Amino acid sequence: MNPEPEHKDSETFVIDENDRYSRLKLIGWWEQEKIANAKVLVVGAGALGNEVLKNLCLLGIGSIHVIDFDEVQESNLTRSVLFRSRHEGQPKATVIAQMASELNDDCNIVPIQGNVLTDIGIGLVRSMDVVIGCLDNREARLWVNRMCWKANTPWIDGGIQEINGVTKVFVPGDGPCYECGMTENDYRLISLRYSCPLLRQEDIQQGKVPTAPTIASIIGGMQVQEALKLIHGLPTDEGSAMVFNGAANQFYKTKFTPREDCLSHETYEDVVDSDLTNASTLKEICQSLGVEEGKLILDRDFLVQLNCRTCESHKSIERPLCLVGSSEGVCESCQQPLQPETICEVALDSPFADRKLVDIGIPDWDVVKIQAETETHFLQLKQTECGNEV
Repeated sequence: MNPEPEHKDSETFVIDENDRYSRLKLIGWWEQEKIANAKVLVVGAGALGNEVLKNLCLLGIGSIHVIDFDEVQESNLTRSVLFRSRHEGQPKATVIAQMASELNDDCNIVPIQGNVLTDIGIGLVRSMDVVIGCLDNREARLWVNRMCWKANTPWIDGGIQEINGVTKVFVPGDGPCYECGMTENDYRLISLRYSCPLLRQEDIQQGKVPTAPTIASIIGGMQVQEALKLIHGLPTDEGSAMVFNGAANQFYKTKFTPREDCLSHETYEDVVDSDLTNASTLKEICQSLGVEEGKLILDRDFLVQLNCRTCESHKSIERPLCLVGSSEGVCESCQQPLQPETICEVALDSPFADRKLVDIGIPDWDVVKIQAETETHFLQLKQTECGNEV
């Protein structure tokens, strides 16, 4: 009888230098397969987005979508690890996806050059394991929060200023969300982005926040680390803010309290997949559902036209309200402020019932809410196009 070889369990501890993830796999709870199968949406490709994309790719996250509407500027180069001077004037989403893909070709990165408020549907958010917000304004954060709650998808918010930062984890359910933690001052700052006729003020939207690359590294690292916990099913500090004061090197956590009247706490239940797209009409949707009396509830206020009370003129707009700047809200004849005429729902007897959904501000792969006489239907539109894989 041959004696058993010594160290029979030694293979468990062998580090395969040909496996790029070998050192990560030494972490007791680590499951590279879960990471390879994970889907993450990154909203924002600035300083935080750069750090988050870098970390996600180093870990081998299988599918990453990144959305940003801006272009690379020279001032981004001091804070964004993936941007180079040659990228100036190019779309941030495209550049960050190309550069991050060079870190790890195991990652499929899909850039979306667009506005998170109008250009991605809830279907995309529903398909994700986690959303990571790398944003610089409360309005966009509030919108991402509401989309994630409707889609029942956890999300991680990050914010930085100077050398201070905060990370917040939100998991839909009975706990608090981002809006639960908003103060009256937060709502006031959001309202400051709009003029009296509720039109967006371009100069305020272009406001810049001073940040250093060091705090972007710290907060971006924390965001991805919390995402790892969610992907592995580990406990997180959900419903909490983890605040880092870089000047004093102090770190503390604070827990939010759920608000019973919070407007963000709506989850779309029993969503039905459909072959219809945002090129379909409300009438076609109602016909597919067998609904005779139904109306479409819009997530985005839709600006039909601007009206002048002084000279009684009208200016057709037909775009989501959040995309219309205050520069358009002045009467060309009398120079008086125009008043917006908006809709938040479309009935079957509306002139918009025959219009394509995309023409009334509904993006690709969205979930539409159809309110009938006795029940509400949630219909996920079929995906047609959502960025380009890198």
